[in-house]
Amino acid sequence: MKILVINGPNINMLGKREPEIYGKGSYSDLLNLIKEETDKLDIEVEFFQSNHEGALIDKIQSAYGRADGIVINPAAYTHTSIALLDAVKSVGIPTVEVHISNPDEREDFRKVSYIRNACVKTICGKGFEGYLEAIRWLCDRV
Repeated sequence: MKILVINGPNINMLGKREPEIYGKGSYSDLLNLIKEETDKLDIEVEFFQSNHEGALIDKIQSAYGRADGIVINPAAYTHTSIALLDAVKSVGIPTVEVHISNPDEREDFRKVSYIRNACVKTICGKGFEGYLEAIRWLCDRV
């Protein structure tokens, strides 16, 4: 099984950016945690992070025929990008939306998720553990 883990804007700043919301772990810490889990589960994992919407769309499209599942934290693009929604729909790969914090408990504008309509599951507010839960969920169902 191959899973693509995609992270959107500012996720590369984990540990520095608002640690009271996103925790003190760095982006590197997150990748190491995921890699440890996927190694245990004998899953091939590929990571991608970008602050650019078009690059995220290109990566989703490039997964067509290559990935069995996608775990995506679109970050701020969650609330603004119909293009990411369309990209996930176009590839037909089971996709789990993940958020480190719980957007539903934050500002009103964060309560809207466009991409959710194309995802098989959403996991919010579980910190880095949410990524592991998403990977396990895909493993059990794909």
